[in-house]
Amino acid sequence: MKTTIDDIKRVLWAGADTFRGVIDAASYKEYILSMLFIKYLDDTYEANVEELKRKYNDNKVRVERAKRNLPFQLRDDIRFRYLYDKRFDSKIGALINGALQGIEDLNGELRGIFRSIDFNSEAVFGNTQQKNTRLRTLLEDFVNLDLTPANIEVKPGQTAAEVIGDAYEYMIGEFASQAGQKAGAFFTPPMVSELMGRLTAPKNDEMIYDPTCGSASLLLRAAKQADLQKVGIYGQEINGSAYAMARMNLFIHNVHGAEIKWGDSLANPLHLDADGNLKQFNVIVANMPFSLDKWAEGFNPGGEEDGSRKGKNKKFKMEAGLDKHHRFDLGVPPASKGDWAFLLHMLGHLENYGRMAAVVPHGVLFRGASEGRIRQAVIDKNLLDAVIGLPANLFYGTSIPACILIFKKNRTTDDILFIDASGKDAEGNPRYDKGKNQNALSERHITDILTAYHNRADVERFAHVASLAEIKENDYNLNIPRYVDTFEEEELIDIEEVQKNIARIKTELAAVEAQMDKYLREIGL
Repeated sequence: MKTTIDDIKRVLWAGADTFRGVIDAASYKEYILSMLFIKYLDDTYEANVEELKRKYNDNKVRVERAKRNLPFQLRDDIRFRYLYDKRFDSKIGALINGALQGIEDLNGELRGIFRSIDFNSEAVFGNTQQKNTRLRTLLEDFVNLDLTPANIEVKPGQTAAEVIGDAYEYMIGEFASQAGQKAGAFFTPPMVSELMGRLTAPKNDEMIYDPTCGSASLLLRAAKQADLQKVGIYGQEINGSAYAMARMNLFIHNVHGAEIKWGDSLANPLHLDADGNLKQFNVIVANMPFSLDKWAEGFNPGGEEDGSRKGKNKKFKMEAGLDKHHRFDLGVPPASKGDWAFLLHMLGHLENYGRMAAVVPHGVLFRGASEGRIRQAVIDKNLLDAVIGLPANLFYGTSIPACILIFKKNRTTDDILFIDASGKDAEGNPRYDKGKNQNALSERHITDILTAYHNRADVERFAHVASLAEIKENDYNLNIPRYVDTFEEEELIDIEEVQKNIARIKTELAAVEAQMDKYLREIGL
């Protein structure tokens, strides 16, 4: 019997149950998904070795020589099956840590991937006995999960790596949902990622970039619009744990050669060309941190203060000249809101005729002062292509509505398309699926947005193409209700009918009270 994606999910949930109540979801996902990664490596490696044995008729010399050319290397003492056999060992946590280090040492592509994970931490797992029990149980949760590629049930056109990768991403999303804002910051809901990928439509041989890539789910969704093996994938992530998740996620999806960097993409962008300038990308996608406070602190690494004013200290203030890449020549965003800092960073990375999609809070559309001046400059340069308002409560950890901004260089028109996907359609149905805790977009809703985007025409209560003159008339304020009228007239109330209903209810209430009085007298009250 072949392993299905549901089988993989069940094992992952079993692992979650092993840690539930001991570690919060934002943390234990790292241990569970790392164990899945180790099991995937073990089963895949075993299958590869068996194939070599068949190919070379069990000739040990030729097999050993051929093993060096496999996609990754393992030793017996760093494999899952070795750890499982040692599950009762009093030092099982240290053995798992050793296996992780061994995997990194043997495979340069995976170096540093487990740096934030410690299976031997009593601070995480409890005392030695509790820790060993939980780790033994975790190994037992995974032992019967067969991740051999040939034994994975796939759909037409699907690979085994994609099945495992989809399960991996599913659990990242589930953990993000459980953990709220702490984990949700690193994960974009799948259908939002799908929408952004289809809006930017990457093609083979193009390069895709995400400066706040989190677990790389958005990058992968975008890249899947083309052939995963024929696009260049680039990302940067400041959070070490999310950076590790991204690299594991890409590896499980059989994506090799992706350039994922660890660091602050604003203060220290790491994707540069041979001349030290910002590398140019065909497609950029991002679900960046909303209104990041103190976004410019990285430009002042020593924490120095300016004491030039008669001995008085002046707090650090970001200036455009501090950025050697000239990303803020159009204006410096306020210190407390980094939204436009990320957008200007991405525009600096966007090549001629490139396209870019970014999730932003609505404040980006209308806030004034320096943000207003930046917004005006970007519009006057004809870089903004579309504004798409999304329903509220789509993202993990926040209920606030967001929107997607589409930017393009060298546009042939100077208008801006506005789409309001947060309301109701012509039949009065919401343009989203309403959930108990979280709303979602379906394929139908995505299709409606894409159709409106590509048609680029006015649709009542849904889409409007605003001329530059109209934008200027609104003082460059991009608040969607200024351009898409979704006001619903309330039905007229028949006052006479309401009064009749009130009178009827009063009569019925009096009868009930009289009956109640009768019952009370009968029982002597």
